[in-house]
Amino acid sequence: MFSNPAISETAIRALKLSKCYQLYQRPKDRLKQFLWPHKWWGARQFYRELWALNDVDLTVMPGEVVGIVGQNGSGKSTLLQLVCGTLTPTHGEIEVSGRIAALLELGAGFNPEFTGRENVLMSAAIMGFSQSEIADRIEDIIDFSGVRDFIDQPVKTYSSGMYVRLAFSVAINVDPDILVIDEALSVGDGAFARKSFDRIMHMRDAGKTILFCSHSLFQVQSLCSRAVWINQGKIVLDGESAEVVSAYQAFLDKSIPNSTPETPNIHSDVPASIRKHPLGSAHLEKVKLLANEINTQHAIILSGQSDIRIWVSFVSDPSLPSPNVGITLQTKDGRTITSAATWEDQFSVQRTPEGYGQVCLRLDQVPLLKGDYQISVFLLCERGIHRYDAAIGVATLQVKQTGRLQGYFSIPHQWENNSITTDNDQDN
Repeated sequence: MFSNPAISETAIRALKLSKCYQLYQRPKDRLKQFLWPHKWWGARQFYRELWALNDVDLTVMPGEVVGIVGQNGSGKSTLLQLVCGTLTPTHGEIEVSGRIAALLELGAGFNPEFTGRENVLMSAAIMGFSQSEIADRIEDIIDFSGVRDFIDQPVKTYSSGMYVRLAFSVAINVDPDILVIDEALSVGDGAFARKSFDRIMHMRDAGKTILFCSHSLFQVQSLCSRAVWINQGKIVLDGESAEVVSAYQAFLDKSIPNSTPETPNIHSDVPASIRKHPLGSAHLEKVKLLANEINTQHAIILSGQSDIRIWVSFVSDPSLPSPNVGITLQTKDGRTITSAATWEDQFSVQRTPEGYGQVCLRLDQVPLLKGDYQISVFLLCERGIHRYDAAIGVATLQVKQTGRLQGYFSIPHQWENNSITTDNDQDN
């Protein structure tokens, strides 16, 4: 692995990058392979090869924010580990310019017998910080983690949340040139997740190079200007994030079987007098569906004739900007067929000084064709990226129709007759 900003103008450059793992069926096969490693000794191969990456070429320029998408086992995490230097390539080259901060397996290098402070010092030293640099940062790291009261206790006594928060704080409270994130955009409770998200967004806005690997295609498209789709160790598509996400989603729709909807995450309806906002975060309080003015969570409506209203109530920390609301309509197997979002419509969500708010989405003469659909609701930050809360499949629609049209929607259309000129008309 090469790292020299003075020589390379790119932030990351991979050339014919490959990584092969040797998979042994039995432990004794490792010993056999060690004893007979060379062909001229009549060696046999006691393992099978798994090529996690195969001849990958990738160039990332300084300041780019690149999303990495792909199914589990496609090679995404292997690529990120090669970039970070925690793995060595089997073939090919990887060049990185600048200091890297990696959010991979948070806390993987912590010693459970060491105190939190000792692990912070050790981790920072491993990342290449001098004693003076560590001294300048350690208090900020401890404050950001929120575990100061336990910082001098062995981390084996920490809860899982405290452990992850401290590890995240170590990784994020440096000034890297390149930030690598593997499914770790939001960690800890609501307040810490928001704080972590703000720090990452600040780094993006400051022009840091970011590699962001996530199964959340919405976040990839929102955060990244470019995306790379990896499948079976090879790059399938590399381009503008909306184009790549759309192609990858179409691939998933064809290959992934019907999924079971998540359990709705909706809090009970609490009287306004005792509502309390979540510190540093926000959450959904109630979602109500009205179909033809009837309050129900499972509505039967008529295509092109019925009206529906979706009421969304939330509570939030009033010290934060007002959140946004997104609503999706999905098929039973989870395919999103349309959506609406306050940030896209530039609708300003209002709330009380205590942080309580309620919005309503109106859909008149719903043009859905026959079928069963589900409604999902999302509560997001003021940028419409960080997700505070979600209610997946919180309400359902059973649509009936009188005609025989096929598909999901009846879109506005108009038929016209073109005038036909006959030979007699031409003669006259």
